[in-house]
Amino acid sequence: MKKSSLLLLFLSLVIVLAGCNVKTKEDAQQQNQQEPADSSTDASAVTIELLGMSSNESDVNIIRDQLTKNGFNVKLNLQPDYGSFKAQQDAGNYDVALSSWTTVTGNPDYAVRSLFKTGGDYSIMSDEEVDKLIDEAATQTPEEAVATYKKLEDRLVTEKAYIAPLYISLKSQAFNKDVLDENSVRLSKSRSLPWEAVDFKDQSKRATQPLILSQSISELTSLDPIKGNDGSINIINTNMNVRLINLTDDDKITSEGSLSYNHAIAEGNSEYYFILRDDINFAKITDKKAVDSGERVGADDVIFSMNRAKDKNSVPDHRTYTLHEHINTVEAVTDLSVLENTKVSGGGESVKEALEKGLDTKITSLVSDKNQASTKDGKYQVIKLTTTEPFPQVLNYLAHQSAGIVSKKQVESINTYDVEKFDVNKDIPYGDQNTVTEGDKYNNTLFASGPYILSYKNDYEAIFYKNPGYMKGTEHEPKIEQVKVRFIKDADSTLSALRSGEIHLYYGVPETKYDVVKGDSKLKLQTIESNAVSYLLFNTKNRDVANSEDLRRAVLYSINQDEILAYYNNNKIKAYSTVSPIVKTGNELVADPAKVKEYLAAYKASK
Repeated sequence: MKKSSLLLLFLSLVIVLAGCNVKTKEDAQQQNQQEPADSSTDASAVTIELLGMSSNESDVNIIRDQLTKNGFNVKLNLQPDYGSFKAQQDAGNYDVALSSWTTVTGNPDYAVRSLFKTGGDYSIMSDEEVDKLIDEAATQTPEEAVATYKKLEDRLVTEKAYIAPLYISLKSQAFNKDVLDENSVRLSKSRSLPWEAVDFKDQSKRATQPLILSQSISELTSLDPIKGNDGSINIINTNMNVRLINLTDDDKITSEGSLSYNHAIAEGNSEYYFILRDDINFAKITDKKAVDSGERVGADDVIFSMNRAKDKNSVPDHRTYTLHEHINTVEAVTDLSVLENTKVSGGGESVKEALEKGLDTKITSLVSDKNQASTKDGKYQVIKLTTTEPFPQVLNYLAHQSAGIVSKKQVESINTYDVEKFDVNKDIPYGDQNTVTEGDKYNNTLFASGPYILSYKNDYEAIFYKNPGYMKGTEHEPKIEQVKVRFIKDADSTLSALRSGEIHLYYGVPETKYDVVKGDSKLKLQTIESNAVSYLLFNTKNRDVANSEDLRRAVLYSINQDEILAYYNNNKIKAYSTVSPIVKTGNELVADPAKVKEYLAAYKASK
């Protein structure tokens, strides 16, 4: 009996001790994400922690192999989605992060200002020389700026190795040509897909069938256009809020399809004039359906929207203010003589004459009250925007989704909190995704000035309806009544959904899937060189790479872009920085194992 008790005691102790070492599913996943695939490591090699997302696993594996081949031990930190990736990045749990940037405004200043300037919305670095070169290039003509952007690249990559460039992507989309009218589906170099242009092949389906699109990210940063600048909301906010200006498909500035009939730049390049349309009303949601709010989009809304866009402290967690920091003042012009007596830049005509081009009715008077504006009677509202210095690139920023026009009246009625004392636990800001997510917190307070408005979302999809008060009777009135955006995380599932007819269009098809699309007779593939650049971003705090240029350079010269392009069947393009798609500086990264060895030796010697 005593022997049996001892045996039971011994077995219990073994079980308890074993239980202390049992890994949870979460522990196992975390270990798998953070450990290199090859557990045999060189004790003398330098360890680099590489942060990425599972959706970019191919790139992560290529980079890991290149670094390993050049004498590094690579520790992978592979996260399942963008939210987890960002949390790891914000916590500093990486040496180098796989990053990307798309210049959706078509101008080179946007490709660098937010990313690399001290205090930029997404900048984690501070370098006075980089700041100086960014500001200098912003004021130059495109021809003059080439040399300045080359100097910027030399500082950013060659000298300091703050980033390691990987490639420029093609922009692509595939759609079901049996369902959609091929001539209605546009692919623009920078701007997002304009939903209002898309039409069915069978136009009788416009009111009865939804246009079904997809995106991988289901958590929406914010439906307030100034509070987010990422893949979760860029396309959505672009289609929900009209802007003063647009970009053509090849990145030229245009008033076409915007809130303005025309725009003009005055002599000196510091004053910008916009003559507003009177045929756009804000949409709102009632009983989950879109209705006309009865409120016209006018000058007061433009002034309000632009002033809050440029003000860092206008809302908590403002993520786009540096795009608009060159805006000085925004006002409505009510004196017609101002337009008559101001000459346009580079020409002899007046601003009034420039704004009147193409108008059926010339300007007879300017009104301050938006409800008194009447195009057919020649009564218009005109906005004058003044920049802090001559800065024509301001127009590109006004075409960005963050410059979307929101309702002054509605936003002020929702954002009643003190910004400085904002409490995330109780204050609900305008555009909070929780207010449009099905469930107890649903309370849709959105007012949309664009062609569509978001009604509600869940984990599966987001439902949008046509704005009934958007440019009615014009070519820009939305064709299809309802748009569904399905949330599908991975490329294989999205492509499968397109091929099976579950979605009608796949925006952003990976290069590795092109052949599959081309082999399906009902699908059409569109491609164009994009402004999207993938690169490695080094940690700037609490890691050796933050302090050692030698270590960063060793990583830089380990990158072999030829191998990356070969993997993608040359459907990628070489890059040197985020400005590469827009300004051709002539810089090129050439992998150099000898330099890697030299810089690693220097780094080790400094330890």
